[in-house]
Amino acid sequence: MTTFDEILEEAGNFGRCQKRIFALLCMVSLPFSGVYVGIVFQGFTPEHWCRDSVVSQIRQSCGWNLMDARKITVPLVNTSGVLVHSQCEQYDLDWNNTGLTCDNPESDLTDAHRSKAPMTSCKEGWEYDYEGRQSFVTEFDLVCNDAWVVDMYQATLNVGFLVGSITFGYLADRFGRKMSFLMSNLLNGVAGILVAVAPNYISMLVFRTIFGFAVKGGWMSVYVLITELVGVEYRRMVGVLLQLFFSVGILILTLIAYLITDWRWLQVTFAVPYFIFLTYFWLIPESPRWLLSQNNSTKAKEIIEAIAKENKKTLYKNIETLRDDNAQTSTASFLDLVRTPNMRKHTFILMFNWFTSAIVYQGLIMRVGIAGGNVYIDFLISGLVEFPAAFLILFTIDRIGRRLPFATANIVAGVSCFITAMIPDSHFWVKTVVACIGRLGITMAFEMVVFVNTELYPTFVRNLGVSVCSTLCDIGGIVAPFLLYRLATIWLELPLIIFGAIACIAGGLVLLLPETRGVRLPETIDDIEFPNRHKENHPKSQQLTNLLPTDMTTNKEATIV
Repeated sequence: MTTFDEILEEAGNFGRCQKRIFALLCMVSLPFSGVYVGIVFQGFTPEHWCRDSVVSQIRQSCGWNLMDARKITVPLVNTSGVLVHSQCEQYDLDWNNTGLTCDNPESDLTDAHRSKAPMTSCKEGWEYDYEGRQSFVTEFDLVCNDAWVVDMYQATLNVGFLVGSITFGYLADRFGRKMSFLMSNLLNGVAGILVAVAPNYISMLVFRTIFGFAVKGGWMSVYVLITELVGVEYRRMVGVLLQLFFSVGILILTLIAYLITDWRWLQVTFAVPYFIFLTYFWLIPESPRWLLSQNNSTKAKEIIEAIAKENKKTLYKNIETLRDDNAQTSTASFLDLVRTPNMRKHTFILMFNWFTSAIVYQGLIMRVGIAGGNVYIDFLISGLVEFPAAFLILFTIDRIGRRLPFATANIVAGVSCFITAMIPDSHFWVKTVVACIGRLGITMAFEMVVFVNTELYPTFVRNLGVSVCSTLCDIGGIVAPFLLYRLATIWLELPLIIFGAIACIAGGLVLLLPETRGVRLPETIDDIEFPNRHKENHPKSQQLTNLLPTDMTTNKEATIV
């Protein structure tokens, strides 16, 4: 019988047809980056203070700007040892009876008067230093006691990711990669528009959850589809490059967010591309491997012949006896992941690394919005440092191995977080450079955990192992916004200390994993528990041949993100 990989070798492992499909599918990563980290702009919290209608009338009659009015009428509070203008309290004064004049207001209201003035919480909403722009924070007044809703905006997205990953994983196996991708795009477009027109923050969070449910599931289907259409030696490359386009999307997001001043219209730019992706119904094929697994060999043969024709290749092998040599018959269970010592060790270490990668990666991105610098420049710089990560991975994993670069990336990220927290704000560029090194490290770690995970499980349980471990990525994403925003109210740099600690622990744990460079992929649990008994140094191509195309499909982010 002729195997699928043998036929694909003749049809072209990465010919013109696959390159065209790959280019189309890379476009899916662009809006995904906006969905994943767009909160930096959509949920931006500018400087704010209590609104007072009387103060507003005085400001207009005196010709003061917002900063002048804040300086005179907003109380100072001690935050982390620094006096700053209060964001949640105001003087409980009748400003018409204070004798405040336009010419010399600071003399009319001295520090002595201020110190004796009673204080109260904001009663008439807030003023924002965000002229000409609007985030959902400024529209719905999600500050002070309601600031937790901003955390929920990102947390609900990750809840959707978690449920959607499982659901669309099933749909992709049941109805096909292409069909699940198209279903997700339709749901993405509708849910994305609903987020943009949400009348209140409750409905916004509901629609955001649905958006997350569909968007990641569709991206996973894309990952599976492209890895199943190319030859074994190209799978790692297309996987890394697909994630690289997520970084390209971050750069594009910076420009779009700068040009579009309203969060609702910015949300529309995230949603509209998914309607465009519905045209892929006529532009991309179903996975021939999936069709073979469903005993639909007739359609699989038609697609293979079309690929060969577009690649200008001729098929010589007997396509009538085509079969998929990657088909699996063994049934795996969760207990297989924890029943034996080495499997249990691998599972817990990998779960912690998925969790760490999500928390630190999302945390460092979202921190850009609260760090106090120019959010657009800082976001652009942090996006640029993601690009070297992909090339460092491709350069090191076959020369040095997996374990050392993986561990080093985590530790570099952790140490950079510690150092960044200790650098004073007066050394802005030094702080920025060190923070970027940390971002590079965690991006590299995030991308490496995907394929390291696949190489540490035997064939029959590999997909389940990656799925189970990577659920911790979404759980980490749920925790990340609360960890960042709530701890930052105590001390702005406190989240960095937490990020640094867990990243260093994750790096240390990676060193307890075995090196997999040049080692054949395990087939049984015995290969994991007794590695020396089965150790063989196979060529790199053999290791890639054993790697199932669906093994590396759970996260981008993998990227994602």
